[in-house]
Amino acid sequence: MPIATVNPATGETLKTFPEMGAEEIERRLAVAASAFRRYRTTDFPERARLMGRAADLLEEDQDAVARTMTTEMGKPLAAARAEAAKCAKAMRWYAGHAEILLADEQPSDTEVRDSGAAHARVHYRPLGVVLAVMPWNFPLWQVVRFAAPALMAGNVGLLKHASNVPQTALYLEDLFRRTGYPDGCFQALLVGSRAVEGILRDPRVAAATLTGSEPAGRSVAAIAGDEIKKTVLELGGSDPYVVMPSADLDRAVRTAVTARVQNNGQSCIAAKRFIVHTDVYDAFSERFAARMAELTVGDPMDGSTDVGPLASERGRADLEELVDDAVRLGARALCGGRRPEKQPQGFFYEPTVLAGITPQMRVHREETFGPVATLYRARDIDEALEIANDTPFGLSSNVWTRDEGEQERFVRDIEAGGVFFNGMTASHPALPFGGVKRSGYGRELSGHGIREFCNVTTVWHGAEPDDF
Repeated sequence: MPIATVNPATGETLKTFPEMGAEEIERRLAVAASAFRRYRTTDFPERARLMGRAADLLEEDQDAVARTMTTEMGKPLAAARAEAAKCAKAMRWYAGHAEILLADEQPSDTEVRDSGAAHARVHYRPLGVVLAVMPWNFPLWQVVRFAAPALMAGNVGLLKHASNVPQTALYLEDLFRRTGYPDGCFQALLVGSRAVEGILRDPRVAAATLTGSEPAGRSVAAIAGDEIKKTVLELGGSDPYVVMPSADLDRAVRTAVTARVQNNGQSCIAAKRFIVHTDVYDAFSERFAARMAELTVGDPMDGSTDVGPLASERGRADLEELVDDAVRLGARALCGGRRPEKQPQGFFYEPTVLAGITPQMRVHREETFGPVATLYRARDIDEALEIANDTPFGLSSNVWTRDEGEQERFVRDIEAGGVFFNGMTASHPALPFGGVKRSGYGRELSGHGIREFCNVTTVWHGAEPDDF
């Protein structure tokens, strides 16, 4: 895939970039390793000062970088502005919390004595150069939610971004450079996927994190496993959105639309499978399909647009194949199900609701990365859970019920890295984010995320006999 900015609203290639060669990759690896040796000894106040300055600069750049993101991958401009603001918020959160999150942990006096020590503690040290392989759908946020905790922990980063968002990648490198980070603390690598293995196998790279597809995750995990290097993987999702009879149906419908079409439907944590109790199924499906049909599809730079284009022609073709397969096997399109006639150029697809889904349809097992929702009818909570868990993925979940007993049942039995009641899944720097099953492993954000790329070090001081 060429490294290029292709406007998905028009299909026009706006700018191409040469792929970095072996000599440039080697130079950047050497610079990163050198930077880590220096940067790892900085104290938390200095790291916080730098990260806070990065947040300030990002806020100053908000409009410009939002336009870059919208131009490169098609998200509505308002959503791109919100993404930039969220990144600045996360930077400030880690600047203010990292020292506390990575403070030494002290076992109890009893435990220390039982270990034969006079003193013992758990200390967190940075691992080194971390390779981040990142996707295009949230081209700023996906990187910052890795970079902010990694840099605050004393690591340095190498970014291999998706090939269709090169200008966003270069912006991030420039942002951290302007902030005043030592040279090499954060670098963008304009390389294709074939270069990842060589970079990851380089002994100067200590670990890797990847957000992306299941095949990409398998590849990175296999290489890192062969090299015995730490990885964190956030892969696909086919999140359930369960609606039970006690739900506030109006709110559940309104939120369902946003949860499905956020980021033009191209989000791992977007609700995709809508599992509705039979008592409220007819009312929910009618209102949901009507609201989805009312959405405005168009130019993502236009403030009146609800849903912009998919990021690539290949992505739209993949989505069409899933919808066509489902309809061929008996699914009903309650709305949408085709390309909009008013947008002959660009990679647009109508917001779509499919009912009558069966296990024989590909859409039942595969992730729909676009504005397509699937509807299921459930007789009771047992069937709702059965449908919700009948997926190879387990990233997050949304459940609408005001019944406390039902809530506890879903917390216990749903197979996902998150359960969001009476609202939609969202990431926040204070809350751990990640999944189970084929959605990956490890966690981003919160204290769990910042510790993923730390050497958790036991520090033990032997006791003299008279200490007991």
